[in-house]
Amino acid sequence: MADEQLMIDDARPIDVLGIGYSAMDYLGIVPRYPDLDEKVELMQFTRQGGGPCATAMVTVARLGGRASYIGKMGNDDFGRFMLDQLRAEGVEVSQVVVEPGAQSQFSFIVVDADTGKRTIYWTRSEIPSLRPEEIRREHIISTKVLHVDGHDFLAAAKAVEWANDAGIPVVFDGGTARSGSELMIDHADYAVVSRRFAAKFTGEEDPEAGARALFGGRRKLSAVTLGDEGCVYVTADGTFCQPAFEVDVVDTTGAGDVFHGALSFGVSKGWPIDRTIEFASAVAAVKCTALGGRTGIPTLAEALEFLRERSGDGFWRDPALTGQDS
Repeated sequence: MADEQLMIDDARPIDVLGIGYSAMDYLGIVPRYPDLDEKVELMQFTRQGGGPCATAMVTVARLGGRASYIGKMGNDDFGRFMLDQLRAEGVEVSQVVVEPGAQSQFSFIVVDADTGKRTIYWTRSEIPSLRPEEIRREHIISTKVLHVDGHDFLAAAKAVEWANDAGIPVVFDGGTARSGSELMIDHADYAVVSRRFAAKFTGEEDPEAGARALFGGRRKLSAVTLGDEGCVYVTADGTFCQPAFEVDVVDTTGAGDVFHGALSFGVSKGWPIDRTIEFASAVAAVKCTALGGRTGIPTLAEALEFLRERSGDGFWRDPALTGQDS
């Protein structure tokens, strides 16, 4: 695999390459949810890039990894905004496909001030799915980790096939069970899914049972995320629970996306699975302290400081994690 790695833009090989959904998010905090045909004034408002895969790649970049995003968007203001945001974060976007004359994806997100819980209204707009012929094998196998979110199934399936053949680990973010989910599950080394996905896909309402049902075959990890309850996960060593870290929650938007991105980052570093899950939980928790899916994403140094303050494990005190003395 090393001989086939591409050196992209800044001469570093890609740590994590993601294929999936990107959007432009309009987010507002409200004091309460309005009744039908009622008005409520926004307490805060922001506009920023969003989408599961795109936000996961921003997370990798914010943590200091080399991230590449592949997806499709229009050549409208929304699309240009999304690309500008990704470039500003240092995400490599040379393989993004721009659809001429199409309106790009966007979301309206309403956040409850008391709980930080969010309601999302989203649309793919006029953007057709990414096609297998629109991705390049040499770019896919240039990465240490492939990250897919279940969108753009046909292109993602081809990328997963190439990654499997090249021995590149695949991380699958399963938010909603949809067409193609079974193939993604079958060929993912790390399957990390929502409680809703696990219940629908496995028929198991209990998250632990769902995580166990997802484990097997080539799998190194199956996990079911539970929001403020943390997550349950299964490895070859057994079934475990990772509690959520307590923070002052402002907005939970993108917490799962950030969790998946941080997990992919940990996989690219070769960290033990239990430490990678703990790290991803910490990064997602810090994200929730600010409005929007990306504003609160910490740097690696900030995430490690958060863990050092809350974990008695010496693993997070190793200066080699940041490449410099603490």
